[in-house]
Amino acid sequence: MKSGFCQKLIYNIVSFFFVFPVYRLFFRGVLIGANNIPKKESFIVVSNHGSLLDPPLLGHALGVKISFMAKQELFRIPLLSQIIIACGAYPVKRGIADKNSILIATQKLATNNVIGIFIDGTRQKDGRVNKPKNGAALISAKTQKKLLPVAIINSHRLIRFKFFLPIFNRVVIKIGKPIASPGNNKEDIKMTTNKLKDEINRLIN
Repeated sequence: MKSGFCQKLIYNIVSFFFVFPVYRLFFRGVLIGANNIPKKESFIVVSNHGSLLDPPLLGHALGVKISFMAKQELFRIPLLSQIIIACGAYPVKRGIADKNSILIATQKLATNNVIGIFIDGTRQKDGRVNKPKNGAALISAKTQKKLLPVAIINSHRLIRFKFFLPIFNRVVIKIGKPIASPGNNKEDIKMTTNKLKDEINRLIN
């Protein structure tokens, strides 16, 4: 009980004192398509990935606590580990099929938590979806939870400089219509993954 209270307190502090001013003031954040967010059940947020700020920006913009997979090395860093745990992050071993992280994701969805997955698995320099992984569609097939395609525009180029002065680009977050879970076979999962890629890139365009 005490642990849960502390995590909620940390989450609220980070959201109000850090994420709110960064998203609303510095990057003049805009959300488009909020009516597409499912209201009565948990779901899987699937997004492009351009910046380390993507997880908190998405959580704040969508107005829900989103649990993201994070590389396990981050959980060894003092203070940072406490913050990302409070924000719902869970560890994943990069580069291999981590069955434990998939199990945690399915458990979170079963307890009405929202999870988030960056479909490329790592940041992309152009901010688009280039080489999508099947993880999101696979988890959706196992849990029968809807996939919510989301595009974060400008997260790969948050700041530019003019005459040595920082200029913060506007961050626009676009939400597409939910995509139904695929069948539990390789062909359906791959097809749904490509559908997510196309939809997210369309939203970016």
